Amino acid sequence: MEIIRADVVARYKKSKGFDIFFNTGTDEHGQKLFDDAKKAGVDVRQYVDGYAEKFKELSTLLGLSDDIHFIRTTDANHKSAAQEMWRLCDKNGYIYKKNYRVKYCIGCELEKTDSELVEGKCPLHPNREIESIDEENYFFKFSAFQEKLLAFYKENPQFVIPDFRYNEIKAFVERGLVDFSISRLKEKMSWGVPVPGDENHVMYVWFDALVSYISTLGWPTNTEQFEKYWKNGTPVQYCGKDNLRQQSAMWQAMLMASELPQSHTIVINGFLQSGGQKMSKSLGNVISPADIVSQFGTEALRYFVLRDLSTFEDSAVTIEKFTESFNANLANGLGNLTSRIMKMAETNLVKTPELPKISIPEEFEHHLEKFEMQKAGDFLWKQIAILDARIQETAPFKLIKTDREAGLTIISQLVVDLHLVAHMLEPMLPETSAKIIDLIASNKSPSEPLFLRKD
Repeated sequence: MEIIRADVVARYKKSKGFDIFFNTGTDEHGQKLFDDAKKAGVDVRQYVDGYAEKFKELSTLLGLSDDIHFIRTTDANHKSAAQEMWRLCDKNGYIYKKNYRVKYCIGCELEKTDSELVEGKCPLHPNREIESIDEENYFFKFSAFQEKLLAFYKENPQFVIPDFRYNEIKAFVERGLVDFSISRLKEKMSWGVPVPGDENHVMYVWFDALVSYISTLGWPTNTEQFEKYWKNGTPVQYCGKDNLRQQSAMWQAMLMASELPQSHTIVINGFLQSGGQKMSKSLGNVISPADIVSQFGTEALRYFVLRDLSTFEDSAVTIEKFTESFNANLANGLGNLTSRIMKMAETNLVKTPELPKISIPEEFEHHLEKFEMQKAGDFLWKQIAILDARIQETAPFKLIKTDREAGLTIISQLVVDLHLVAHMLEPMLPETSAKIIDLIASNKSPSEPLFLRKD
């Protein structure tokens, strides 16, 4: 869901002439992966290599932009970048060592207070036992950034989207910040980036993973890309609501501590739910995107996560809901409309009508600028419904028999309007957009349905 939405933003911005750097990747360190590899009876490096390849395959499966970048936190450059971030924070006085005791959810890779637990379990990972950590670790002086973060939030009122998530993080910071552990003893958990200058510790996974936003640009060695896309660009991060604290507070404090520029925008998505619970790999209540694509196609999956899932709230997902939406909005909606218009055009027009310069409606672009994917989809399908209604009202296929000129005019305008719809579709359903544009250019109706109805 998140990577498809980010892909839409990347495609849209590129169509507006922006130079973009579109990135995704895998966080590959931490206790959770270390334990899972041990359970599977394989070397942890072999374990993460296998999953990284599966994540890379999503690029084709989900129809992502060809120029997408993929970073792994086990990459050599990323490890060096995480260590440089540590050195900068340490040099500026924001890292220290102490003994501590805490309750810890391995699923979240986060410390948990009693108030965050339900019957002694993490509500997001109820199938995992809460662990107790009692050891000497390095800490990041998160508490030193309360006022700086609040000042930054005040100066940047659109920093976190949507606003109710922004209110959540502001309230969290206002309650006071507690320094957090940023290392683990290597003898207890060896799978992590080595702490500079201390061979007995590895970095806490979140300190390491968050650095990937700038290590993917080549920081700290490739300053040209970092300056272009981060310092002088508008870096946008997409994440789920369980990452709100890490992305919009912890990471921003780390950037402040290392005297690097802040992120520009953090977009927070809701959860997908199945059977009344958060959909997650650890719970096993998942629907495979590969299964959806094999049955319905990539464009159908993109459509569903962009229009049928709430942009910022939680959404329930079932195969039945997916099938119903596919038939109503793709097979009977967009697909049927395209076939009707282009059949009339092929039968009655000598050639493609003159197509005006594309002017995307401001309202549609406004929704994309605000990352409001569902509203953008609703606006687009409203245009599709308007074209359908016009065909019903004017019946050009009948009118052309009694008033050929009037019928041809209506058909030509329907083709022009369908052409605009196709261009609006481009960032959301790029393959379908290209098919419709090609049909219009050749003045042909589709030889087979764009979307074949499913029973």
